[in-house]
Amino acid sequence: MTRYRIGRVEGHWTNFTPPIQGGVFRKEKEIYHSLDNGQAIEASGDESSSDEAASDSGISIASSKTSVELDEDLTSLSESKDLGDAANTIQDKSVADHIGKAVQAEVDDDRLHYPSLDAETQRDIAVKFKALHERVRAEGFYDCRFSEYGKEMIRYAILFGLFAYCLHRGWIVASACFLGTFWQQIMFTAHDAGHRAITHNIIYDTLIGIFIGDFCCGLSIGWWKSSHNVHHLVTNSPEHDPDIQNVPLFSTSPSYFKSIRSSYYGSVFPWDKAAEVAIRYQKYTYYPVMAIARFNLYFLSWLHLASPRADTKSFMAWTRPTEVCAIALYTFWYYKLLLYDCIPTWYGRGLFLLVSHVATLPLHIQITLSHWGTSTADLGPAESFAMKQLRTTMDIACPAWLDFVHGGLQFQAVHHLFPRVPRHNLRRLQKLVREFSAETGIKYQIKGFVAANEHVLGRLDDVTQLAKLLAECQAHMAKTGESGLH
Repeated sequence: MTRYRIGRVEGHWTNFTPPIQGGVFRKEKEIYHSLDNGQAIEASGDESSSDEAASDSGISIASSKTSVELDEDLTSLSESKDLGDAANTIQDKSVADHIGKAVQAEVDDDRLHYPSLDAETQRDIAVKFKALHERVRAEGFYDCRFSEYGKEMIRYAILFGLFAYCLHRGWIVASACFLGTFWQQIMFTAHDAGHRAITHNIIYDTLIGIFIGDFCCGLSIGWWKSSHNVHHLVTNSPEHDPDIQNVPLFSTSPSYFKSIRSSYYGSVFPWDKAAEVAIRYQKYTYYPVMAIARFNLYFLSWLHLASPRADTKSFMAWTRPTEVCAIALYTFWYYKLLLYDCIPTWYGRGLFLLVSHVATLPLHIQITLSHWGTSTADLGPAESFAMKQLRTTMDIACPAWLDFVHGGLQFQAVHHLFPRVPRHNLRRLQKLVREFSAETGIKYQIKGFVAANEHVLGRLDDVTQLAKLLAECQAHMAKTGESGLH
């Protein structure tokens, strides 16, 4: 990015709403035309201003508009503390009004329970977070402890050895379980490599990611980085975060009750009859779908490698063909050498295929726990990075000796604040994040594994109940002709 830098902003930078969320940016020639005419242009976060412009260097020009209209009167929130309460307080006006009220209830709830969005408060949070980041860097949290990966490799070797031994003895189910557990464990290291948290060198970490993700597991590390980087930037945004865009199977936000266009996929997630039916049972389908979610990851990996998004440039242009070769080799060793050559019957092959993939269930549960139960509200560009990440992410509490089971993903809130810190340092870093949370007044969300599962299921049920209420309202209006719905 440094080759494109044309200036530096001194002092505090006020965020603007990007065009994809409604912000309006001037073109470069319009900036200089204004400057030539002697017009004063200043960077401003004042939402009352109709045209905003840039710093003295002309880096950015924007019109700042919030994507959600914020109601200053919070007294109406007294009965609407969560989605479940919002469903009970909805009045019978129109489906669009109902959706808007449900979304607004979550926005108001977050504004009530988190620090103020005024510039001074958010600037103070940003300054404190910058100081925390300097401390993290100075105290060596970014330094990778390679000895920890040595321990990891011993565990991976044991799991792979048990898979091979059981396969040799003809114990199909046991062998498949060990292979699935091997996949589940080794992908934690692929996650680190995807964040450049191991060697901090993009080439070396990409090669590690391709070996683990593509060759060992059949999943494109390029797809994962493309999707996951967006997830970190716009965490839990219904329009922008691909990690929560799971309609028609799941909905974690009432925003999906109106068909929504994904800025990542460039397509619409329609709210249709299939979605209405599936969402009614999402609390019950959560675990079964997570059990076979790996098959969908194959599909997304192939789509990514076939799309222009995978076409990297410059010194990283080799990644796409390398990934294609690595996944082709995975397909060969898993389906030909393993399933076809080592297992004599089609029943055994099908059983091994299913069990080995279902065995990765804990990984998919772990991934969703930290976000599916947290807020999806958009508080606008005034919100600081640190507050956004802590508000939309939850940690999972567990004893230190169980860290290897969760693979570092249980420290998602800490990880979202410092994505390139190696996971073996996250438990120590958690203490500093707790202190930062207490100092700034930003709630640090953490639950035990069982409680987190209950929380996510509760969230899914809240959304289901709201969807049922809206469907009944829409059916009533279609029957009576009220509000123009037919």
